[in-house]
Amino acid sequence: MTAFNYDSIDLAALPPETEPARQRYFIARLRHWTKKRREALGRPLTCFVTTFGCQMNAHESEKLLGILRDAGFEEGRDETADLVLYNTCTVRENADLRVYGRLGRVSTIKKKNPDMMIAICGCMMQEEHVIEKIRKSYPFVDVVLGHINNYRLAELLAERIDCGHQVIDIENGRRRIVEDLPAERKYSFKSGVNIMFGCNNFCSYCIVPYVTGRETSREMKDILNECRLLVKNGVKEIMLLGQNVNSYGKTLANPITFAELLKEVEKIDGLERIRFMTSHPKDLSDELIEVMKNSGKICRHLHLPLQSGSSRILKIMNRHYDKEQYLELARKIRQEIPDMAITTDIIVGFPGETEEDFLETMDVVEKVQYDSAFTFIYSKRSGTPAAKMEDQIPADVIKDRFDRLLALVQANAAKRCELLQGTDQKVLVEEEDDHMYGYVTGRLSNNSVVHFEGSKDLIGSIVPVHLDEARGFYYMGTMIR
Repeated sequence: MTAFNYDSIDLAALPPETEPARQRYFIARLRHWTKKRREALGRPLTCFVTTFGCQMNAHESEKLLGILRDAGFEEGRDETADLVLYNTCTVRENADLRVYGRLGRVSTIKKKNPDMMIAICGCMMQEEHVIEKIRKSYPFVDVVLGHINNYRLAELLAERIDCGHQVIDIENGRRRIVEDLPAERKYSFKSGVNIMFGCNNFCSYCIVPYVTGRETSREMKDILNECRLLVKNGVKEIMLLGQNVNSYGKTLANPITFAELLKEVEKIDGLERIRFMTSHPKDLSDELIEVMKNSGKICRHLHLPLQSGSSRILKIMNRHYDKEQYLELARKIRQEIPDMAITTDIIVGFPGETEEDFLETMDVVEKVQYDSAFTFIYSKRSGTPAAKMEDQIPADVIKDRFDRLLALVQANAAKRCELLQGTDQKVLVEEEDDHMYGYVTGRLSNNSVVHFEGSKDLIGSIVPVHLDEARGFYYMGTMIR
């Protein structure tokens, strides 16, 4: 993102009506305010952003931090900062409880420093009962905004400074896409790029479509421009993000497919790796498989959520595929792209799940041989159809099934990991190893983690590494010099 000259904005004028000019106006207003506060305090103002949830939330937090940095805040280390922002997730009830716990702790800090501001945004804020709880139980929160209007952070902070009381602004419906706002990337060499927002699937256990709104795709030209600028600024790996990337392009005035977008992204000179997250099995086309097969840049990793191996349970989940269709899709992928790592999500203990249903899931896990799997115990979410279903599964039965599934997943993953032992692979070095001094950590194209001896100046580079030993779900290696 190129630097914008905020000093050119006339703050005596009315705010513009169009975006992104309107948000730039309020960022400029905050810059003026933070400058005066900095002079009064004799120190910089700090902000601290905490992210809950998925890669899309993490990428959203980079944008929120970018807005705050442009507004004159420096990044702080903890919740003693002048501005604390929580970017929330609401996929599981535990995520909600974690947020409430953090709010309870930060309230103590605010009592000692009444001038600090607390803002909270993200998916959790799109739920009406949450907003009511914030109003009643957490009146010290200064700004509340939703997932759909996160881009208005500067505007709402400015409103809070002007009015002096809690500001709550939640929008519903389809997300408005605002381009060309700042972002503060966590990594210089890799970045996420949102290609779409929202979800149309309405799986019976999932609250996400109710809080994110309907699917909205970004224009391909805007995605490509962002990718080119990232590469120009040193990014080597880009992850294309969406709740269901396989349905990208359907809402555009001139619809295109996700496979067509991938082919255009691949043409960007200097871009070395392309990832994407997440794929819904019902929309994964032969066209996409062919593009992945013939690509020299698309990483050999596909996340393909299963959720259940039982066709009966899949129908109740509203997943729009059955066991046989999923297995055929996995077979086709393995056949066309033998080195493709397949990972998945699986829910244990969905309402009404019998032992026979669970064994169907175990059968799929055994047949697909996943490289890894995220296994979850079913979490009841208020507002979803599944929350009202009878036959909720007893906790002891769920734990037994979960343990059996985890053991099988880990055994299969270890066998898959061993397939690359002794081979030479390219590794994108991501960070210094936090357990072994003098070592660094990186990832293969298939997303597997590799630890090997090396210095921190390797971070951000792609280097050849011999995989000496497979250790279940990661490798120890030696860089080839």
